[in-house]
Amino acid sequence: MHGMKIIKIDNSDIREALREASLVLDAGGIVCFPTETFYGLGVKYNDRSAHERLFALKRRARDKALPLIAGGTDALKCIVGHISDIEALLIRRFWPGPLTLLMPAHPDLPYFITAGRPGRIAVRIPGTSFGLELAKSLSFPITATSANRSGMPAADNPDDVMRYFDHTLDLMIDGGKTPGGLSSTIVEVRDGKVVIVRPGAISREEIKGVAGLSG
Repeated sequence: MHGMKIIKIDNSDIREALREASLVLDAGGIVCFPTETFYGLGVKYNDRSAHERLFALKRRARDKALPLIAGGTDALKCIVGHISDIEALLIRRFWPGPLTLLMPAHPDLPYFITAGRPGRIAVRIPGTSFGLELAKSLSFPITATSANRSGMPAADNPDDVMRYFDHTLDLMIDGGKTPGGLSSTIVEVRDGKVVIVRPGAISREEIKGVAGLSG
């Protein structure tokens, strides 16, 4: 990879951006793309060298796992060991959308996908956005960690992405300003109950209406 390419998109035609992003991801590159909340950084879920580079660029603690997005439940097969009945309920109700599930991980995943929580992965199908269209266009999950240096505010516009990373990424999909707001809610099913690990865009009341909450 040599230098960063920038592709500006609008809602009418994103085919070139999707094709270019797929090529970059397959080649082990890092793609910055807009989601329904902030900009995210994507690499292929099983590309260990891309994970190392992404951690270095973000200055991310090595025990803080990379969250994933998928384009559909079929793409979960390579990363998820098992889907419980309650997880299936949450998936049907809240995906696509800002709910991240901590789920049993497939045993062969690279370290940085489960770092800090062995045997678990964080995954979601994102809400309506370029991020969702990208995930749907791929046959594999990708990371969707926020496009910022660790400890800094998440980027909701391309200028902030450039301020954090300059031209060290491989491709930036410029979709203008993203909606921002709350990050995804993170939940985990423990002993048949849903535990909120991080509050976010999906409220406690919404989750409680679908599945039992612990605490």
